Amino acid sequence: MSEALINELKIMLIEGLHLEDIEAEEIIVDEPLFGDGLGLDSIDALEIAVMLDKKYGVKITSEDDRNSEIFASLNTLAAFITENRTK
Repeated sequence: MSEALINELKIMLIEGLHLEDIEAEEIIVDEPLFGDGLGLDSIDALEIAVMLDKKYGVKITSEDDRNSEIFASLNTLAAFITENRTK
């Protein structure tokens, strides 16, 4: 996994979701993005999907059965982008 991609995603999440109380270094790559981990919710998932489409050309729909796997952690999200990016 590219460290550069992980760092890009951390910054994108902080800026795109307006996470004001957290620094990029504080985001643990294997920590859950939702619930007890980073604390994101379903609205955040939609916003992330839009950001990923714009920046990487990655399409994630709400009907995708793999969403819980894709959004499990920053590492799983980065792996999905690496495999599916068009930009």
